[in-house]
Amino acid sequence: MPGRVGSRGLLILDRDGVINQDSRDFIKSPAEWLPLPGSIEAIAKLSRAGYTVAVASNQSGLARGLFDRGALRAMHRKLRRLVEAEGGKVARIVVCPHGPDDGCSCRKPMPGLLLRLARHFDTSLAGVPVVGDSLRDLQAAARAGGDPVLVRTGNGERTLRALPKELQHVPVYDDLAAFAADAVHG
Repeated sequence: MPGRVGSRGLLILDRDGVINQDSRDFIKSPAEWLPLPGSIEAIAKLSRAGYTVAVASNQSGLARGLFDRGALRAMHRKLRRLVEAEGGKVARIVVCPHGPDDGCSCRKPMPGLLLRLARHFDTSLAGVPVVGDSLRDLQAAARAGGDPVLVRTGNGERTLRALPKELQHVPVYDDLAAFAADAVHG
């Protein structure tokens, strides 16, 4: 059965450090949720080009009590509104609400979030780009059968310097806008 995805297929993005600025103190409110330059336009461009854009994000701030689900929903409404204003769409957002020691299967580097998206869209992750800035994003993509892609924003530079041998083949882009330009025109 074919997946329920756009003409160019599914594309999965990490959130903090890829779409918006990251913070060691966590992003706790819509006011703190600030898009990286060009990221909103990049998502809209990918969406308009026929990609089904989904977001998979660890959000341990929920488990830590730093913000609640209402604040998280408000951040995601802001993301969706900004992308829609540029003529695009974020099709689905999934999050892991657990802390690092909770032992769940959804917290990246585990593949659970990505596999949940595959089930939702009724598609395989083979050939699906999974764009992240952290080693755990790349590991989750590889474990789920997707194609890991690294951006230099957020933790990307640090991740690039410490890539394990099995991930040194991953494509690297300066930011989400550079990836989108290549994905749409490449």
